[in-house]
Amino acid sequence: MKIRFSAYRVMWLHVTFDIPVETAEERRAAAKFRHDLMGEGFQMHQYSVYLRHCPSSEVADKYAKRVKSFLPKYGKVSIIRLTDKQFGDMETYYGAQRENKYPNIDEGQQLTIFDFM
Repeated sequence: MKIRFSAYRVMWLHVTFDIPVETAEERRAAAKFRHDLMGEGFQMHQYSVYLRHCPSSEVADKYAKRVKSFLPKYGKVSIIRLTDKQFGDMETYYGAQRENKYPNIDEGQQLTIFDFM
């Protein structure tokens, strides 16, 4: 059986948050929330932006439900679902310099994995 992955079916789950960290209790809650996200397989994209690859929207729904189960008492948390196609269209910049998605490959250069000729 051949499994085909569609860029419109594969999902990326983004969790963005702004949690208060003024008191020791708030700092502990924010640290626990970040720790719980990483425990569920999320990776830090930016300080308050974590993402996780999901092979389908059903899996994304499952992880969104898990995130909702350990939301902190205070602060704002957003859960965003993006298709792999939408995620692939994201542009990332460091200052005015655009990040190359594939740093070892020049833009416009084609990567050949197998050459049967």
